[in-house]
Amino acid sequence: MEQPNFDYQKESKKGGVLESASKRVRMIFSVMASPNRIDILRILNTKGPLTYSELKALAGFKSKKESGKFAYHLRKLLRQLLVALNKAERRYTITNLGKLVLSLARQIEERSIIEGGKMYVRTSKHTIEEFNSHKIIQSLVREANLPVEQAHKITEEVENKIYKFQTAYLTSSLIRETVNSVLIEHGHEEYRNKLARLGLPSSDIVEMFSSEEAGRNGIDGVMSRVAGSVFSEYLVFNTLPKDIADMHLAGEINISNSGVWGMLPDTIFLDVSELEEGLDLKGRLLSVARLPALKGSDDVASALPALVSLLSREASTEVVLEGVVPALLKNIKDPEDIASRFARVLVASSAAPSYSSSLPATTVAVPADSLDAKQVGALLDGYRKYVDATPVPRIGLALVGKMKDSLDHAVAAVRSGGMISISSNLRAGSGMRKSAGGKAAAMTLHSLSINLPRLAYESNKDETYFRAKLALMIKPSLAAMSMRKKTITDYAKKGLLPAFASSTQMMQRGVSSIVINLTGTKESVYNILGHESSGGAEVLQKVLKTAVDVAGTQGKQLGEDAAGIAMISDDSGTRFASLDSEKYGKISLLQSQNTASYSQGMTLNGKEILSDKAAIQECVAIDRLLNGGFAAGLDLTDLSPAEAKSAIEAALELPFFRPRIRLAVCTTCGRRSKTAADRCEFCKSPHRIIV
Repeated sequence: MEQPNFDYQKESKKGGVLESASKRVRMIFSVMASPNRIDILRILNTKGPLTYSELKALAGFKSKKESGKFAYHLRKLLRQLLVALNKAERRYTITNLGKLVLSLARQIEERSIIEGGKMYVRTSKHTIEEFNSHKIIQSLVREANLPVEQAHKITEEVENKIYKFQTAYLTSSLIRETVNSVLIEHGHEEYRNKLARLGLPSSDIVEMFSSEEAGRNGIDGVMSRVAGSVFSEYLVFNTLPKDIADMHLAGEINISNSGVWGMLPDTIFLDVSELEEGLDLKGRLLSVARLPALKGSDDVASALPALVSLLSREASTEVVLEGVVPALLKNIKDPEDIASRFARVLVASSAAPSYSSSLPATTVAVPADSLDAKQVGALLDGYRKYVDATPVPRIGLALVGKMKDSLDHAVAAVRSGGMISISSNLRAGSGMRKSAGGKAAAMTLHSLSINLPRLAYESNKDETYFRAKLALMIKPSLAAMSMRKKTITDYAKKGLLPAFASSTQMMQRGVSSIVINLTGTKESVYNILGHESSGGAEVLQKVLKTAVDVAGTQGKQLGEDAAGIAMISDDSGTRFASLDSEKYGKISLLQSQNTASYSQGMTLNGKEILSDKAAIQECVAIDRLLNGGFAAGLDLTDLSPAEAKSAIEAALELPFFRPRIRLAVCTTCGRRSKTAADRCEFCKSPHRIIV
């Protein structure tokens, strides 16, 4: 009988391969048996590549005694090829095999927890994990910098509480709340603040979805509000110095746009003619088309909407653009063509986001001095077409220089609801100056306001004491703004503000200014301090001069040569008035003026200045004193077109002013109408907002 022909040598090799593979699997499973090694893999998977010291700290091995233990675990991972070392960069990364092992470990954990009836945690990373007290220790050490020994004691107490909950499953937020409550019980408020989880109650989110604002601005508006709320909380409780946070919460100062205050500059100034090579974003925002140099009318028409959209995402208040109009007018002479093209460009740019609720998000400079009257008129007519198509416009025009021959077009644009400013030298629509310390600023930080009426209430009508208290308030405010400037500059260097950094060449120029805003000057000096009948203008100028001098001195001590004082509009006037009403009772001076807000800047009545120019002269004197900016508003609400034109002509003596009329916008049909009526003139809806 013929015997089978076995190849013993081949079979021996095959057995050796299987035996080797089996040993390899056993070694990998032995690696998975250590929670420390699994944790190292998780950290590298989410945050790698990392240096040795970075990985060691993140894994919770912070003391020198634990260095050997960490090195042992890392060697195990390296030998099994789950982790690799890039010798050139000296950084560790997780390998594909390591990712596979990590995924397998996660699946085993989830399945065993579910089937074993143990207590498990539903995490914010959308995973199910067995409750592991070791992770609480790691969080306390890694996130809150709590000493290891204290972390063990806190964790033991937390663990005892958790096992008493009698819940089927836990959530990571519940565990964190429990940890924070134990920290507070032991007096560890500082550690609790570092460990606190930011977010919103679910009821707030439900309310946002059902709010009127959500109906106007859609899902994007809801997402923006949620993000703003989270970052606002992070700013106040985790970022600001405690004294500044307390001053803000108490209503002594106000931080506007707090959701983006610590991340974005307020006002950006950009001359597009300086973009000789276009907007080079390099390796950032790879899905955005690269913009060529704006050399001709077609270039402006195609590139400006994208430029406005990009920059509006990186400024909390306003983007001021120079050089757009000269490029747009190249080779276009016919006024109708100018108006039509300008309107199309503005309409295409109107979808850009805006963090500001009232000021123009984008201001386009119109150099009236270098254009003829027909060109200026055509641009204003084109702007009016954009305004007529937009219920609440967020693009404004800054008319710079002499423009008496174009006033009819300007009046028509303002009466339509346009946002127009007129100045002798370029400023933002808010009135902020472009120059800082004799240099043109690429960005201006100004959204911190001081509550002057509060200081006046606490000064017992003593003007000298009032100015002394103001000087004391300016120092910490400037320090906070200087800290903010450094943070935003660092973000720009890291590439977090790519459009701003590329377009303004900020890294090369590095010019920026910090400005403190004064709110309620009129009420504090004229009403509360009691200078309404006589000498009010002189006292006000003394107060402003004190503020400017103190800001200059304190700024130099902080290394900030471009530190200034401004009187512009933001959201502080209403907030201060509300908080002071709660603190001091209803404020009679606001009731008599039929307003719920303190004054910001100066507002001139169009009819009054036709017969009395004293208010104009007062504004001119104030503007000369303030080195940060000054907003003079000209109210034309109840004036006819002819009267409005005469009022604007009279106000041309001002270095800067914004003529405007108050209108109501229906949130049902989107049409504008006069504010006097209780309901929309067109659809009779009661739902309206005043702009």
